Amino acid sequence: MTKILVAAEASWIRDQVTTAFTGVGQEVIEVRRGQDVRGAVAEHAPDLVVLDMQIANMGGVACAIDLRMEAAEWRIPATKILLLLDREADRFLATRADADAELVKPIDAGILRRSAKPLLGPATAPAPA
Repeated sequence: MTKILVAAEASWIRDQVTTAFTGVGQEVIEVRRGQDVRGAVAEHAPDLVVLDMQIANMGGVACAIDLRMEAAEWRIPATKILLLLDREADRFLATRADADAELVKPIDAGILRRSAKPLLGPATAPAPA
């Protein structure tokens, strides 16, 4: 089963990610607060973490850096990270956060699936919705 964790304060972003990855053999886990991301990764070991730049109390860049640091110390499983950026200029921040991929909002289900496919690999790539 492919597991995707989405962390976003805005319900419309969580809904878009859930819609993009809803299918047989896929599970989407949602969190609303940045401080909950690390625990969700430890508990669920997702194949992909989708982080919005705007997450209550801890933004996507801070979450990505936290995940990388914790994985480097073997406290949580390493995972692929896709950052959802607010503007084109934020690509620099995504690079600094060591994100595996980034998308500038607005986003849609097709773009999300295409961006996730190389991160998930052929065996776990999401099925078209």
